[in-house]
Amino acid sequence: MNKKIFRSAWLLAACLACFLPPLGWSAEEVLPQPPLAKKIAREMARHGHTRVDEYYWLNQRENPEVIAYLQAENAYTDAVMKPAAGLQETLYKEMAGRVPQTDMSVPYFENGYWYYTRYEKGKDYPLYCRKKRSLKGAEQVMLDGNRMAAGEKYFDIGFFAVSPDNATLAYSMDNVSRRQYRIRFRSLKTGREYPEEIKMTSGDMAWANDSRTVFYPGIDPASLRPFKVNRHVLGTPAGRDATVYVEKDETFVVDIGKSRSRRYLILASTSTMSGECHYLDADRPDGEFKIFQERVRGLEYEIDHFNGRFYVLTNDGAVNFKLMEAAADTTGRESWTELIPHRPDVLLQNFGLFNNYLVLGERRSGLTQIRVIPWGEKEGYGLDFPEPSYQAYLQVASDPDSDLLRYSYTSLTTPLTIYEFNMKTRARKLLKRQEVAGGYDPEQYRSERLLAPAYDGTQVPISLVYRKDTVRSPQTPLLLYGYGSYGYSTDPAFKAVHLSLLDRGFVYAIAHVRGGQEMGRYWYDDGKLFKKMNTFTDFLSCAEYLVRHGYTSPARLFAMGGSAGGLLAGAVANLRPDLFQGIVAAVPFVDVVTTMLDPSIPLTTGEYDEWGDPNRADCYEYMLSYSPYDNVRPKAYPAMLVTTGLHDSQVQYFEPAKWVARLRELKTDSHILLLRTNMEAGHGGSSGRFRRLEETAFQFAFILKLAGIDR
Repeated sequence: MNKKIFRSAWLLAACLACFLPPLGWSAEEVLPQPPLAKKIAREMARHGHTRVDEYYWLNQRENPEVIAYLQAENAYTDAVMKPAAGLQETLYKEMAGRVPQTDMSVPYFENGYWYYTRYEKGKDYPLYCRKKRSLKGAEQVMLDGNRMAAGEKYFDIGFFAVSPDNATLAYSMDNVSRRQYRIRFRSLKTGREYPEEIKMTSGDMAWANDSRTVFYPGIDPASLRPFKVNRHVLGTPAGRDATVYVEKDETFVVDIGKSRSRRYLILASTSTMSGECHYLDADRPDGEFKIFQERVRGLEYEIDHFNGRFYVLTNDGAVNFKLMEAAADTTGRESWTELIPHRPDVLLQNFGLFNNYLVLGERRSGLTQIRVIPWGEKEGYGLDFPEPSYQAYLQVASDPDSDLLRYSYTSLTTPLTIYEFNMKTRARKLLKRQEVAGGYDPEQYRSERLLAPAYDGTQVPISLVYRKDTVRSPQTPLLLYGYGSYGYSTDPAFKAVHLSLLDRGFVYAIAHVRGGQEMGRYWYDDGKLFKKMNTFTDFLSCAEYLVRHGYTSPARLFAMGGSAGGLLAGAVANLRPDLFQGIVAAVPFVDVVTTMLDPSIPLTTGEYDEWGDPNRADCYEYMLSYSPYDNVRPKAYPAMLVTTGLHDSQVQYFEPAKWVARLRELKTDSHILLLRTNMEAGHGGSSGRFRRLEETAFQFAFILKLAGIDR
């Protein structure tokens, strides 16, 4: 690559601020040319570098010229957004002002100690603490995230586990944001660190009952796939760790955990459509893991153990899953007996085991449900939830002998709330409601649940929220969010940052498109592989419905999605660019075919059952038909903000970078197109509860400026 191209682009970007309009911009303004737009393609052709994928060279993460390219784009973005700097600062102060300066999680009791996290005034990272037996006792700070993060550009504590004898803490941390966690050990008696450090792990771990042996998944250095489970003995060099399991199938990943009974260590190897579990007596860490049920293509299952029996959540002959049980000595599926049958209208998501109760986490008609069944009964009873659109999840208590069940509840107008429910008396106790500093009155806001007909007649749910004094009209700005992949359900939950939009007259809406699992397992199956287009057309149907019913208009409609939701944003930009004024695509998965053809990229081989294997002609052609990067055409596009992270392990930074470069080359409009790369972070953006708000404020400033709202 010609270095002069990069140098000239860098100088161009550095000078742009001098020529930008001082009073701000609108979607119609003709802005200065961004760095390397059409020029780079011409230069490449002149030097003989023309190819089908003309921006493939951007995948050279360590190349200084690629770094310079990304920095040039950042400089251009900063210059274009300079008129919105005041608005961005206002938004950040609003959002940070709603965060309680000091905060503490609801403590939970386990093995003689109360555990909780808390934040100190003005600090970004939590303290992980415990108290022995009584919450009135002396506090022991196990980990201080703020001290550990000092001097780091990024920091994350992934997971921690206390040994059964309560004496040792195992914890994992990542200071690159590439999900390559290091595991360390700390004595909870002396506070001293053990010398060993285990690198290249997924961040999870599980103790054997001897309080000396820890099992953890190791990751492949290239693909970052958790492909093996190792055994570590406390106080010994990590280089001596024994590998107890290797997953040779590149479409599977491994994880390790412990059963509810604490009797077994459970090793799970899973792919999109299949699973296989192994188990080991936690009292015998030097033993061999036994297979629970051999993998069968299409058979998914997960297990737990309690009171002498195994419990199996499975899709075996049950699209929406069912619950089975098995004796500890006969675990093959031929010996499973049915406990909760399959129901075509109810998705069984998870379960909790107590001495006197079985608790089910379910989903019916797109809404989460919690059902309590006393042992010996068939139906039990469900918990009541007051709002038409909400999210409720059970949090299984550590003490299985308890009658008390914790669950979380939230909606678009109700902050996250933790309840304690007495399963015997059915009395409910409020433990904590997320505080919104500065005051928040839910009575000033209204949420709705709508159903939009898709192109094939399927009813697609929409959840939305707005201030009660917001007038519904074609002039009302509306932000429509979507995801729709991996069976992940985007449930309506309160987010204090959205108040900065709602209080400025916006409507915020979620399109519960196919590819998620809101309406049951079939909702997921109808939005992947050769039905992936349903995800995108569902989103467009929701947008059209909102326009048709007067909630907004194309001139005031904005779309947003991140990761696989960024794929959604990119696809709808190609399909219906006329329907949106602006689009925010965060860490977007937009180069589907090229990425899925490269098995060295993290997540690729394990997702063939999600997107398809492009080595097959039929999959290749179908993926090519919707891949945003491959479908950019010479036409007008909405104003767009695209974000990425240099260290992203989920969606590599070069996907959005290539996409923006091709859009610059081909699009025929003068609407703004911005690429912003976080040079210090990965898929989740900046770490720290305040630092990450800067990114949200930047995105919202972009949207508000397009809507003509300057403060």
